Amino acid sequence: MKKIGESFRNQKLNRKFTFVIILFTIIPIGIFAGILFYIMENNAIEESLDYMSYTMQRNQDAIKTKVDSISMSTQFFLTDQALNEILNYSSAGREITTQQWLEFKKTNVSALERLVNNNPLLYGVRVYANTETVQEMMPILYQNARMHKQEWTQKEDYFGWNFDYTDNIFSNINMNQNRKIISLVTPIIDPDYGQIGTIEAAMTMETMFPSMYESIEDEWSFFYKEDGTLYFGGNETQDSKKLLDQIIANKDETQELQTTYLKTEGQNLVVSYMTLKEPAGTLICVNNITKNIQRVYQIRNIFILVMLLFTFVLILFINWIVQHLLKQFYEILKTIRVVQKGNLDTVIENCGKDEMGELGIQINIMLERIRQLMEDNIKREMLVKNSEIRALQNQINAHFIYNVLESIKMMAEVDEEYAISDAVTSLGKLLRYGMKWVSGNVLVEQELEYIKDYMTLINLRFDYEIYLSLNIPELILKQEIPKMSLQPIVENAIHHGIEQIAEDTNIYIKGYVEGNDCIIEITDSGKGMNEKEVETLKMKIAGEIDSNGGSGNGIGLKNVQDRIQIAFGHEYGIKISSMLGRYTKIVVRIPIIHTQL
Repeated sequence: MKKIGESFRNQKLNRKFTFVIILFTIIPIGIFAGILFYIMENNAIEESLDYMSYTMQRNQDAIKTKVDSISMSTQFFLTDQALNEILNYSSAGREITTQQWLEFKKTNVSALERLVNNNPLLYGVRVYANTETVQEMMPILYQNARMHKQEWTQKEDYFGWNFDYTDNIFSNINMNQNRKIISLVTPIIDPDYGQIGTIEAAMTMETMFPSMYESIEDEWSFFYKEDGTLYFGGNETQDSKKLLDQIIANKDETQELQTTYLKTEGQNLVVSYMTLKEPAGTLICVNNITKNIQRVYQIRNIFILVMLLFTFVLILFINWIVQHLLKQFYEILKTIRVVQKGNLDTVIENCGKDEMGELGIQINIMLERIRQLMEDNIKREMLVKNSEIRALQNQINAHFIYNVLESIKMMAEVDEEYAISDAVTSLGKLLRYGMKWVSGNVLVEQELEYIKDYMTLINLRFDYEIYLSLNIPELILKQEIPKMSLQPIVENAIHHGIEQIAEDTNIYIKGYVEGNDCIIEITDSGKGMNEKEVETLKMKIAGEIDSNGGSGNGIGLKNVQDRIQIAFGHEYGIKISSMLGRYTKIVVRIPIIHTQL
């Protein structure tokens, strides 16, 4: 990744622009296309899932109706009293007269035959007697030998459901062997004689499971018995046999109806399972949607090829456009390289009117200013030297003043004029604090010490007393603040608020912590201001109107605001509130810099 970044930085600007434009064009298109094709694939799957689920629900209702039809027909035959009497007589060996047979055929057999014929779902309902003595009455009543011609009699236990066999009851008749039968075989039990007959209620496999015989492209079905036997209809293929194990293994035994998406052996299948209690087993319908999914993939691949071709053409076109747009830029870059070699007399010519042309004009102006600054540099060096001399001179003068004040203090103490001595001491501290050069900020406690000395001298001037009250936490005392930030506020309070009332009053300085900031409130009990005066003062501090100077020492409230914001940021500074005849409060906000005392 680091090498890629270095390689990108080393490329020309036009290549970078081309790369970025291509990147921010292709990536959104790629993401959108990926989402689109993902949705298309999911839609194809969801549509097939919905279709198979709906189809299987319909099959479930239809199969239930057909099973009920076979079961009800069986029960009707089991409860037919005349039929049971005939079978009883036959099993007991009793002789049945011709008149009785004719009467039985005319009434009961005809009624049973009508019942079967009126139900188009049924293939037939047959009753097999346990003896060979009964008179066969087709298509209802048959002798026992007829039953043993059916395939299902070869099983050890053939009662219940029998699947997928051909009708061999009449071996001498050429029957359609492709017509497979499903039937419910039920014994007829008499309390006295035991089993007296067998009922075969039959339906074609195609009628019971039509989906197994439908010729629909990419769809096939089969019936899976609990013992593992599989029954296919007319749609069995080589591919379906390969996929059987995966399809059967994917079945959830806890669900009666289940439709799921299965991807196996390169095939995309939507498989629907229906578990049946009667006949016991599972009907499985499969929709092979591989062609639909492959069609989505083909469209995606074509899109990718088209996008690659489009990207190549777009790269060539954008690179040409960017080179044309940056032609003026490269001219400017060439001039800057000449300047780097020390030739400041060069000028960018033929500046256009666009942004690049404006850049060229500004560089020409900058070069002119650099030449002017270089000419002024010699003068500035001379001024610096003169300033150093004056600073040294001021330092000498300051030491002289400190020495004189110290002498006056000693004279006052000798004459026991301690008030004068204290005043001179405070004045000396003020001069040291004011004249001492400080490159950075000072601590809040240093600024407050200066204010204390200042208040001591101020109280010498007036006939009234101005009391200074301090309530500052130790944490705030150790924070930094620009030098001479609080004293001008106190000086303004005295000059503009307290001197006007000329009576004993006080100045209250309070500090507290608010979040990550320190708040210092300076409140005087002076004459206060009305709303208009407060708004005017706020506008002066904000620089919206000319402040016309500041306090007596040359530092006004606007200067305090500007210096705090330069030091800490525009979220810090001072705020003002006042009430005429009551008070004026200046709130100073500074950040907490030192968190440990």
